Amino acid sequence: MSVDTDPGPEDRLTPVLRPVRAGNGFEEALEQILQVVRLGLVPGGGRLPAERELAERLGISRVTLREVLKVLQDQGLVESRRGRYGGTFVLARADAAGEDELRRRIAAVDIEDVLRFREVLEVGAVGLCATHGLTPEQEHRLREALSRTQDAPLGDYRRRDTLLHLTLAELCGSPSLTAQYAAVRASVNELLDCIPILVRNLEHSQRQHAALVEAVLDGNADAAREIMREHCAGTAALLRGFLA
Repeated sequence: MSVDTDPGPEDRLTPVLRPVRAGNGFEEALEQILQVVRLGLVPGGGRLPAERELAERLGISRVTLREVLKVLQDQGLVESRRGRYGGTFVLARADAAGEDELRRRIAAVDIEDVLRFREVLEVGAVGLCATHGLTPEQEHRLREALSRTQDAPLGDYRRRDTLLHLTLAELCGSPSLTAQYAAVRASVNELLDCIPILVRNLEHSQRQHAALVEAVLDGNADAAREIMREHCAGTAALLRGFLA
């Protein structure tokens, strides 16, 4: 007599769902639920755990969870149903041409290598900027680059975000680092072009940008490095969630 050893839904999700870190709660929660969907841990037509349970397991508020689920719904990955048998249900995924094109574009990219190299360069650059200080002209350049991201139209945000990060790389005083960063940022942007622009993420990024620039201008190298490390981790969580 055979025994059915297939784990229940909660057991299947245990390896993926875990409390997120405070700094990037939205991004990391989105990454984890995207993994649940893309790994097929909840099959097409299946229901995700109730909002209260999901929020508790991820360690986030239900408001943040609903923003995450809204992103998934906008991407056609889940749908919300009301009523006695309602909840959030995973939609069956079609093998669309768009999915094939996405896979083709990222097939030759080692995502983890790109993300780690980016983090090393950016964390190092802001540490150098804060440690060695900036001239008044350089401080003005940095504040102007930050200001341009803050009033950027949605369609132009990623370009202005790139310019802010490139400015920090240039101001660190190492042309070699700047050249390497420009190359890796091109790879990061190719990956970012494969995922949607999320307003919640941009708002979070803007707060991190502002704190980062102030830490650099205050000469607080430890704070600047930590903020940049967390900032890179947030972007990495989104890219892994959508593309890995």
